[in-house]
Amino acid sequence: MKLRRRRERHKEEPENFWPAFTDMISTVVLILFFLVLVFYMEKIVTMKTLSALKDQLADTEITLNEQKESLQDTEKDLSVSKLEIESNLLELKLLNEKLEAGQNDLKLAQEAIEDQRMVIEQSNEELADLRAKLEGVALLRVDVLNKVKESIENELGTYNASGEPLVTIGDNGNIVINESLVFDTDSSDIKESGKALLENLAYAFENVLDDDNIRNNIDAINIQGHTDERADAEYNRELSAARAYSVVNYMMRANPNLEDEYGRYFAASGYSEFRPLDMGTSQAAYAKNRRIEISIILKDSNIQNVIDNYLKDSLQGLE
Repeated sequence: MKLRRRRERHKEEPENFWPAFTDMISTVVLILFFLVLVFYMEKIVTMKTLSALKDQLADTEITLNEQKESLQDTEKDLSVSKLEIESNLLELKLLNEKLEAGQNDLKLAQEAIEDQRMVIEQSNEELADLRAKLEGVALLRVDVLNKVKESIENELGTYNASGEPLVTIGDNGNIVINESLVFDTDSSDIKESGKALLENLAYAFENVLDDDNIRNNIDAINIQGHTDERADAEYNRELSAARAYSVVNYMMRANPNLEDEYGRYFAASGYSEFRPLDMGTSQAAYAKNRRIEISIILKDSNIQNVIDNYLKDSLQGLE
């Protein structure tokens, strides 16, 4: 039995290819499934990658847009800055031009100041010269008065018996003769004590006027009568004028040559009480105000000549 069976085993059986084909088909299917799965997975991964890249691209586009806007803003800022720079450069240029113009003006002003300083110095020198000339004219007047005063004092002395000065030189540069030496109160008649004084005065004036240099600078010799404030102004005016006329007339009678040669120089005027020397109301103040004053009036033409010469020199300097 055992031998049969063994033999039966070794009995050839017909070949069956179906299982092998099925296995092959299964394998192919598995391979295709795997490939499809791989493709699908790859597609999923690719889609995710594309989505990520798309998102990244969108972010990049946003970033680029932001950078573009920032760049545009920067360009605008640069454009504004450029305009500001150009404006500042223009302003700087204008300031430089103004500075140069200011420097030129300053230079011209300094030159003008220097010219003006020289003009002022020259004017000061000319004014000093003019002042010296005018002082010389004024000193001439004082010199005439001093000569007259000295001539009288040499003949009659300095004081009378009462100790009063015969003549004085007032602050205004006039010869002052005390009224009591020549007139009694309320009178225009020459006193005996005053006649000698007026006679010497007449000869003194003749001697002074004989000097051509002095005479050519004298316009008039004014004899002035003054009273105190008592009595009314009309009476005092008449009295002061009458006394001035009496002095002039007596001097001309005492020295006829004075009237013949130089009578044209003498004038008389009355000032009443309106030019007092002392504003007080005492007897001494009244006595001081009652007086005869002799004023030497220099020719205006001489002073005018000094001024004319100054102006002439100044105009020549401007030509």
